[in-house]
Amino acid sequence: MMKHVMALATGLILSAGLAAADPVLGTWKTQVDAGNYAHVKMSTCGSKICGVIARAFDSSGPIKTDTIGKKLVWDMVAKGGGSYKGGKIWQPSTDKVYKSKMSLKGNTLKVSGCVGPICKKQTWTRVK
Repeated sequence: MMKHVMALATGLILSAGLAAADPVLGTWKTQVDAGNYAHVKMSTCGSKICGVIARAFDSSGPIKTDTIGKKLVWDMVAKGGGSYKGGKIWQPSTDKVYKSKMSLKGNTLKVSGCVGPICKKQTWTRVK
C-alpha cells in the first residue's frame, strides 16, 4: 500500500512541475509593426500567461523606448494542445487593446486579436 501512495505522490509532483513549465514561456520575436518589432518575455501571472516587452528594435537594431517593461499580453489562459484564449493584447503603434488568442506549434506562436469587427494577426518566433 505504501508503495502505491509514494508512486501516486511522485506522479502528482511530476505533473505539477510539467504544468508550471508551460511551453509558451520564454522570449518571442514579434513581426514588424510600424517599422519596429519587439522581444516579448512570456511568463506566468498567477494562473494565467502574460507577456512583457523585454527589448525593442527598428531596422538599425535595438532602440530605447518607454514601451520596454510594459505588458503586451495579459490574462491569457492555456486551453491545452497549444491553444491559449481569453487574453488581451496591446498594439503599441495604435495604443489599442484587442481581445486575443494564441496558438503554439513548436517555435511558432500565432497571435490574433480583435476590437469589434477589426482583427489583426501576427506570427511570432521563439528567440533562442
